[in-house]
Amino acid sequence: MSSGNASEQSRRFCVLSWEQVQRLDSILGETVPIHGRGNFPTLSVQPRQIVQVVRERLEERGVAVRNVRLNGSAASHVLHQDTGLGYKDLDLIFGVSLPDDQAFRLVKDVVLDCLLDFLPEGVCKERISPLALKEAYVQKLVKVCNTADTDRWSLISLSNNTGKNVELKFVDSLRRQFEFSVDSFQIGLDSLLLFDRCSETPMSESFHPTVLGESVYGDFQEALGHLSQKTIATRNPEEIRGGGLLKYCHLLARGFRPTSEADMKTMQRYMCSRFFIDFPDIGEQQRKLEAYLQNHFAGMEHKRYECLATLHDVVNESTVCLMGHERRQTLNLISALALRALAEQNAIPTVTNVTCYYQPAPYVRDINFSNYYVAHVHSLMPPAACTNQTPYQTWLPCN
Repeated sequence: MSSGNASEQSRRFCVLSWEQVQRLDSILGETVPIHGRGNFPTLSVQPRQIVQVVRERLEERGVAVRNVRLNGSAASHVLHQDTGLGYKDLDLIFGVSLPDDQAFRLVKDVVLDCLLDFLPEGVCKERISPLALKEAYVQKLVKVCNTADTDRWSLISLSNNTGKNVELKFVDSLRRQFEFSVDSFQIGLDSLLLFDRCSETPMSESFHPTVLGESVYGDFQEALGHLSQKTIATRNPEEIRGGGLLKYCHLLARGFRPTSEADMKTMQRYMCSRFFIDFPDIGEQQRKLEAYLQNHFAGMEHKRYECLATLHDVVNESTVCLMGHERRQTLNLISALALRALAEQNAIPTVTNVTCYYQPAPYVRDINFSNYYVAHVHSLMPPAACTNQTPYQTWLPCN
């Protein structure tokens, strides 16, 4: 490796400060409930416990774990807690080898088996099958083995009713590991977990393990500056998956801004195009949007409308790959979801006599409104047929 490449690689890493190590230790020690469906009890686990148990079981079954890392919003919170983003999911990455389908099945079986360890005392564990555990505690199960993109990984998301899911990702290879620089951080957990097992002396400022953070975006300090300054930046935006559009709008709604107007327009065009490639059908779009709102705004429902209004503006301004009818379908869907978000906040007064200005498309008829509502919608305007109305036009979905 040349000295230039070595220097570039070294800038990806940074040793965490004592304050950051303390925040990391607090997150790993926080008790997180994993809620069971039906009659299954809630499991109380600490992230450090589940990491240790899963790692031990994998190695007992012959699966070597290269390292374990904290990723996503929790890692960003450890590095800089004053962004206003907070964190929801606990994203834990296990570096493993997944050469074939048997390895994928083994990883899933190990995780389900580990859940038995966290069941309360008195529960008859022998009668609980792996399938029952999956149905009770797994929110999402994903397997990716795309040889074209050299992506081989699996994800097991454990349920939490408040949106703070424990996400266990087992990665053999993953070409694109981030969307924006502010979510590109990964923090190695091995040294801290080893300290837990081996040290009888509690951590202190003068005696604590060296914990290394990495920005897979590239320059660690540059990415950390973006995080502290609420800046949206990325590399190769054409590689971002379709869901990146929703993350981008979420960041905009939370006060983050692109580095420049030109960067913003380029990113938005790429992300809109990829969104419609990955979710071409209106039903798929609705499912993706509703799942994103459910997973990222639990406990922050008041932010849903703002995010949807931002998404409407971005899709309206930057979509260049759709026919007019398809574009209007998507915009109408976003409008209906935004209006429902307002209704759920009781932000729209119920009225008895109102004029209905447009008929929504059939695909949004399953969005339930308990009554007629009148809305003062600023950025979500009615379709073209109603543009003769004032910017603060009252409009609402029909039955």
